[in-house]
Amino acid sequence: MVQPAGEDGTREGRAPGDGQPRSDSPRRRLGKAVKGATGAQAAKAAKAVQAAQRTAKKASAKKASAKKATAKQTSPTKPTAKQTPTKPTTKQTPTKQTPTQHTAKSTAKQSTPTTNPASNPATEPAATKRPAPRRAAAKAAPAAPKETRTARAAGAAKAAVQSVRSVKAARREAARPPLLRTTDRLVLPPHPTLHIPDTKVVLSTASVYPASTAVAFELAAKLGYDGVEVMVWNDPVSQDVDALRRLSDAHRMPILAVHAPCLLITQRVWTTDPWTKLVRARAAAEKLGASAVVVHPPFRWQRQYARDFVAGINRMAGETDVRFAVENMYPWRYRDREVLAYSPGWDVTDEEYRHFTIDLSHVATSRIDTFAMVERMGDRLAHVHLADGSGSGKDEHLIPGRGKQPCAELLEHLARTGFDGHVVLEVNTRRSASPAEREADLAEALAFTRLHLATASRVR
Repeated sequence: MVQPAGEDGTREGRAPGDGQPRSDSPRRRLGKAVKGATGAQAAKAAKAVQAAQRTAKKASAKKASAKKATAKQTSPTKPTAKQTPTKPTTKQTPTKQTPTQHTAKSTAKQSTPTTNPASNPATEPAATKRPAPRRAAAKAAPAAPKETRTARAAGAAKAAVQSVRSVKAARREAARPPLLRTTDRLVLPPHPTLHIPDTKVVLSTASVYPASTAVAFELAAKLGYDGVEVMVWNDPVSQDVDALRRLSDAHRMPILAVHAPCLLITQRVWTTDPWTKLVRARAAAEKLGASAVVVHPPFRWQRQYARDFVAGINRMAGETDVRFAVENMYPWRYRDREVLAYSPGWDVTDEEYRHFTIDLSHVATSRIDTFAMVERMGDRLAHVHLADGSGSGKDEHLIPGRGKQPCAELLEHLARTGFDGHVVLEVNTRRSASPAEREADLAEALAFTRLHLATASRVR
């Protein structure tokens, strides 16, 4: 029979003679397992808690089974799950009880006797018998400690896990960068931001020469250009509006500009009449959704065309929403002499055109100041052919950044001033050793352009 705490030298809730030392009790092992559990010890603490819970449950089950068996032996008249009041089960045999036992049971509701003679009320002297209220309290005492041990084990496990989580949360909080706070609001340190303008970065089909127009569309789509400028030249596809539309749709690459056939090698493309070329270029731009037609000034031997060029180009520009952007050229040189090949002249800022195209490779060949020409063009600058040059007198069309032109500075200037035209990469890749090298050059040109179009500023 379980004794009250302190009367037999044992702790409350443990029967004497159960054979379990105090140092090996579940509660003792639980305290050792969860004490100081942090970090990687959380798993071990949890396992120790589970083991302690299982041990406590098994001990409770054994004691409950023993108590039920004893009750069946000493209380034959009390019905159980397998027993009726009038018909006892075969597993239970009535025992003979002495008058002393009946008297003790009726007066003090004493628990049933056990095989331990020292605790048997029938053999125990009357002088050593405990008062009935204390024996009743001792009988009801075991249930509370059993529930308490289980609750304590579960609580200790939760506390251990919560402790580990708190440590991890504290470490994460400590790793965060500190924020600067004033008394009333959060203050963030100044940091740079990027402003990306709406300027489109376009690939000219002339940049893949002698490859075909279709290759230009393919590379533009693959590398991430915003669109294509079609150079109308000897490639039949470049002259066919329907074929160009099919390429544009197939690669999802819009045609943003059309370069009229104004070169020496394109004098017979479409027709030999220069005005008819411009009319067809305007029609192609309107059908394809392009916003600009790039035009070179006439050659000096095209006298009639050159005489009426300024008035005629402005008249055509007034008849459409497409911009006719006249491109700056350069003087031809033979040994140390300059040859005037264009009329009215290669410097287009000398005439009253509505819109201009600036070509930086042509500026390098002309050996003039780039920003001086940009300033003269003013707000009539509508189109840019971006390429570099070394100033050698040859029209080089180098990859931006490989020559001496202020390509980066010009792009930053365009971004700051809100340029609303297109920046077209018109570079020479004929010296590329392979298609892969050509692709790498065009990718480099695109990256250079996008980088310098993004202007950095400080947040105040």
